[in-house]
Amino acid sequence: MKVSFQSEITLCPLSIRKDKKHYIVEEPVSGDFFELPEIGIDAIKRLENGEELVSIEQALKKSYPHEEVDIIDFVEQLLELGLVHEVDGVIVKKEQAKFTSRSGGFLWIPYSVGRLFFNGAMNKIYMLLFIANIIILILNPELFPHYKDIFLFDSMVLNILIYLSISLVLIFIHEFGHILAIRAHDLPAKLSIGNRLLFIVFETDLTQAWKLDQKKRNILYLAGMSFEQVILFLSLVLMLLFPYSGFIGILGIIVLDIFIKCIYQCCFYMKTDVYYVVENLTGCYNLMENGKIYLNSLFKKHQKDKETYKEIFENEWNMIRLYSVVYIVGVVLTLILAVLYFVPQLYYTYTTIYLNLVGAGNRAAFWDAIVFLVMTMFMLFLLVFVSRKQKDEN
Repeated sequence: MKVSFQSEITLCPLSIRKDKKHYIVEEPVSGDFFELPEIGIDAIKRLENGEELVSIEQALKKSYPHEEVDIIDFVEQLLELGLVHEVDGVIVKKEQAKFTSRSGGFLWIPYSVGRLFFNGAMNKIYMLLFIANIIILILNPELFPHYKDIFLFDSMVLNILIYLSISLVLIFIHEFGHILAIRAHDLPAKLSIGNRLLFIVFETDLTQAWKLDQKKRNILYLAGMSFEQVILFLSLVLMLLFPYSGFIGILGIIVLDIFIKCIYQCCFYMKTDVYYVVENLTGCYNLMENGKIYLNSLFKKHQKDKETYKEIFENEWNMIRLYSVVYIVGVVLTLILAVLYFVPQLYYTYTTIYLNLVGAGNRAAFWDAIVFLVMTMFMLFLLVFVSRKQKDEN
């Protein structure tokens, strides 16, 4: 639709509230949230009051003399975001399917169940357990996970099936933490499958968390890790109490899996739960995107001067430079995990498989190697399928 200074604009009913730096605007029909600066909110309120576009632009230029004001461009952006209901009496086609999908997410879980797991007292307990786990590992270095912890049996198929089963259960528990945390605020959640790097992951859509204030959003983001800390604590205590029990190998896999996932949460080149907490605390909601722009600029032949980047990133300049350092630290952490765990595990696994295929083992070991290779092919196929599906959805 063409917008001019003579256009009459009617906005959708919007919910607006102040956030750390700017304002959060919610469009209830689509369930989408947007961050806008004060000048944008001022323009929206004037549009809601029925002021003419030319009058709004003049008023904004007077109130914000240092800002570049183009009300036509702003209204066109609102149109693209689906925040405009009518232009010159013509109703703008709206998207409703997304909200319908989100609103059905886990509403069968009572609000009281969520509050049982996420309230002031429980949040403190999760924090204490996190500290306790660190102390236990420091005082008992023999409990520190080793890359061979996943190899409980001679059969690689059995090893991988047990490890994947345990990891899958832990992933569901992690995501269920997010779901219970958001249900504690009587809001819906949506569980989906995706991938990060080579890993297939389940993800809980916490978009509705934007209805909450900053502190409550942080609890939602950390909810999955909170549940993991409970499991890690119980596993470590059982390993200390029953060091020679038959289930010590299973506990070792649990500790290894949660330990790697905790490190992985600090890899800020991906949008992990901890990344969202940092983004939330700083109020810099495009931290990764701006950080990548800054890092890419360092390797460009013709770099812009420092003042230009300060102007582009406005008040986030120092935070973006700090994030860039943490971004690189995340890459280093991934490499450390690869050297200490992933590469040795792959080497041990495929060396064993190769030896079994060439006849170093018995007949059962040979067929175990064949089945393992088939499983590997299936996992690669699943990874490609999920990657393409995610790419199509984006």
